Amino acid sequence: MSYRLYVRPIPPFADADQDPDAQMFNWVLHDASGDAQARGAGDSRDAIEHTLGQNALDNVLLIGLIPGEEAIYCLADIPAKQSRFINQALPYAVEEQIAQDIDSVHLALGSHTEHGYRVAAIDRERMGQWVQLFSGWEHLRLDAIFPDASLLPRTEGGWSVCLDGETAMMVSERGEWLSMQSANLGMFAHTLAAPSAEEVVAEIPVTVYGTDEEFEVQQSALTELAGSGRLAVRRETLELMPLELLAYAHHHHLCEPVNLCQGVFSSKSGKASPLKPWKPLIAVAAVWFGVQVALNLGMGLYHQNQAEELQNEAMAIYRDAFPNDRRTHAGNVRRVIEGQLRVAGSSGPEVDFITLMKYTGQQYARLPGSQGVNFNSVNYSRSRGELVVDVRADSYDRLSALRNGLANQGLEAQIGSVVNEASGARGRLTVSGG
Repeated sequence: MSYRLYVRPIPPFADADQDPDAQMFNWVLHDASGDAQARGAGDSRDAIEHTLGQNALDNVLLIGLIPGEEAIYCLADIPAKQSRFINQALPYAVEEQIAQDIDSVHLALGSHTEHGYRVAAIDRERMGQWVQLFSGWEHLRLDAIFPDASLLPRTEGGWSVCLDGETAMMVSERGEWLSMQSANLGMFAHTLAAPSAEEVVAEIPVTVYGTDEEFEVQQSALTELAGSGRLAVRRETLELMPLELLAYAHHHHLCEPVNLCQGVFSSKSGKASPLKPWKPLIAVAAVWFGVQVALNLGMGLYHQNQAEELQNEAMAIYRDAFPNDRRTHAGNVRRVIEGQLRVAGSSGPEVDFITLMKYTGQQYARLPGSQGVNFNSVNYSRSRGELVVDVRADSYDRLSALRNGLANQGLEAQIGSVVNEASGARGRLTVSGG
């Protein structure tokens, strides 16, 4: 009988290199029929392995769930149908949706929809850390890693929300996932009420999962969410931890998550390699390749020096044109110029709400003294592609730091309508695609 073990690490996340035993997990074990055979909360890796060993279970498939904010949801409009052409075109198709160097990002390809291919993007180094955390377990074989919010059962025509302590996991009908603070749910009522298509919809269904205790704690936020007048909010009470809902939805195909274990991070099946008979030929080819590399190395160094000289010349020209821009340097001048050209020639919004909210939340989390910054309201204009946030901070410097952080990510960020108050400053932050 085939078993699946769903494992979800509990914050704070331990360093797998320094102290892997310090990491605690929630987990649930499913048999082939999808029934939960065992579960645990706040257990160490050793405790989970011991439980499996006691029950004589071996070669169990491990499904790792990571925080939804670790990976970005993207759509790739690629006309090709052959997988090798799709993978070649994928970085170029999603580059404008990702506010970091595409070469440092791991891309995982999901299913094809009428809007394009579903794609999950995650920092390559961070992905390596997650793979290390879930690899090498006794009695277990890593099968998949998913953003946790992407496993929520989807609500047709609307959104699904799962209360998970101080965090709320969210997923749209299209499969877009998002995580936020549960207390801020009411703030997003206006955005959630906007239909995914342009047609007018009387009500947008929203399914909220949570325990009775969580419903009581977040009562005010849920009341505000339901009070928008455009959301049909339905509550689904959970008897156990959210992980069991996610595992159930995955087993019964109520969601379409994107497995991050692809490419260089693909899971090892343990089967014999189909390339084994070809290894001698591959070895000869590798030697020949090494000879060619050695012959071309000198020419490569020459061309590299020429490229550096041209890059420095381009930087000098850029400084003459934009003397007040001190953030741009020789390493990113090309990306900055391309971003400015996209903005200048754009006929419409390039970045959707999920992406803008993702990077705004990231910069907020990185802001020193972020507890001194509060978001009073958030609005999104689909026609303009703008996220407008009413922000109050204990000083204007914090507002400026938030804006500069977003600008450094390649986004357009402006602060307007600044009002000085006794407790600090209040302004309107407008964020759009860069």
